[in-house]
Amino acid sequence: MSNDPSMLRDSVGLMLLRDLHAIEQQIAAYPDDESLWLVKPGISNSAGTLALHIAGGLRHFIGAALGKSGYVRDRDAEFANHQMSRADLGVVIESTIAEVGSALEALSSTQIGAEYPIPVGPERITAQTSDMLLHLAVHLTYHLGQIDYHRRLLTADPQKLDTLSLRSLAR
Repeated sequence: MSNDPSMLRDSVGLMLLRDLHAIEQQIAAYPDDESLWLVKPGISNSAGTLALHIAGGLRHFIGAALGKSGYVRDRDAEFANHQMSRADLGVVIESTIAEVGSALEALSSTQIGAEYPIPVGPERITAQTSDMLLHLAVHLTYHLGQIDYHRRLLTADPQKLDTLSLRSLAR
């Protein structure tokens, strides 16, 4: 395996963008806007909330911190908004795709190997940017799985979407 940081950036970027497109597919598969915001006992976050959380985190930790996009995160709003339409949420995800793609494309090998430039949470976490990118990719996929399960469980739609196909990783 190569130690070239740009290969890691490209691989993680490919997965992040694949999974963001999968979020778009999941959102589109909901039968209506209201079902996107359903919660039942034992489920604390709706699919809409999870999608906003994903977008906010990636736009903050990649778009703003690494790409200097100027995005300012309002994490509380990610968990408070329960009325956005599927179409409007799709626009948010498209903006996230654009910001993440642009930031990763401009990320140098030196930046990838350097300490991540901003605090994460209340304490400064000392980690390389490469580790943070891997963390964000895994975090996104975790929430993508929750959204898929939420959609199939709460809308009684057993349709499994082929959103994590290995074919999407072919170069």
